[in-house]
Amino acid sequence: MKTIRDIPLAGKRVFIRVDFNVPIKDGHIGDDTRIRASLPTIRHALDERATVILASHLGRPKGKPKAEFSLKPVATHLATLLNKPVAFAPDCVGDAAAGVVRANAGGVILLENLRFHAEEEANDDAFAKSLAALCDVYINDAFGSAHRAHASTEGIVRHVAEAGAGLLMAAEVTYLSKALDSPDRPFVAILGGAKVSDKLEVIDNLIGKVDALLIGGAMAYTFLKALGKPVGRSLVEDDLVETAADLLERAQRQGVALELPADHVVAPKPDAGAGAQTLDVADPALADRMGLDIGPKTVARYAEVIARAKTVVWNGPMGVFEVDAFAAGTVGIARAVAAVEGTTIIGGGDSVAAVAKAGVADRMTHISTGGGASLEFLGGRVLPGVAALN
Repeated sequence: MKTIRDIPLAGKRVFIRVDFNVPIKDGHIGDDTRIRASLPTIRHALDERATVILASHLGRPKGKPKAEFSLKPVATHLATLLNKPVAFAPDCVGDAAAGVVRANAGGVILLENLRFHAEEEANDDAFAKSLAALCDVYINDAFGSAHRAHASTEGIVRHVAEAGAGLLMAAEVTYLSKALDSPDRPFVAILGGAKVSDKLEVIDNLIGKVDALLIGGAMAYTFLKALGKPVGRSLVEDDLVETAADLLERAQRQGVALELPADHVVAPKPDAGAGAQTLDVADPALADRMGLDIGPKTVARYAEVIARAKTVVWNGPMGVFEVDAFAAGTVGIARAVAAVEGTTIIGGGDSVAAVAKAGVADRMTHISTGGGASLEFLGGRVLPGVAALN
């Protein structure tokens, strides 16, 4: 896969698909992590004397222009980050876009929301060709959208002379590929979150690749029910209990240490002041309460396994970490991962927020910007936006 560093850019119009799908309230950016993640790619293109054309989606406007989903506030914020003017095009195709590109040769242009056109998500070939008409070179730096076969991530590549990956996209693919194909061992995966169904493909794919798989979050209760443990009012996917039992059996058969919580923090509801209590997972006192975090015994056990690892992939929190009463498990795991002397890869929005809350984000090797994309990659799927660049 070519990267932006492999393509001569001087004097060329470079279309960079970025992921600027950020929270905006009253015209202000709430979290600019995704914008900052593509700054190295943008700056590289500018250093090479290219005209930089940026394109992104924002929210779900359902194929029609809607003021609340305009990228105009992002252009203003990006100009501050780059310390350079950013021209804003009122559309992403046609004369409105082409005119702004012509008027700002050698500068930075941000196109209006791609999803203001239904043809974007439909991967319409004519629309993809219209996007390609704006540029000489196509660069995809939006790993978070790479699992979608849209006009700006897949269709456009058929209509450009040269295409490659941005620096962020290249880093995402490099780190995740190495973890799956040639990890330094021991290789430990940590999976959390609410539902087994969200991580089923990932678990299935990783069992044959990891040395240990640590399960936390509400998804653990489907596995615990498969083992006959009391689950109280914890979230359980009853239709997947048998599947969970099969996965436990398969892990054992293949020599993979699939670890489940030994204790948990429980309460009647996931609210601060709800009367949290720590119980062993076999304790029937769970009754009408629900498990909302892994307990200290589990944190200690998981930390032992993590400490031996040379490669760690983590996707999904260990509990309702947004509430302080149920955050200790997730924060404890974050600190354990931060102490690893090896490669540590964090994927998924909640996991990223968790390492930030624990104050250890700067100690991770790689923090993925693609929640759904990283999950599908780890699940063994081919991502259309990545495949198009090969």
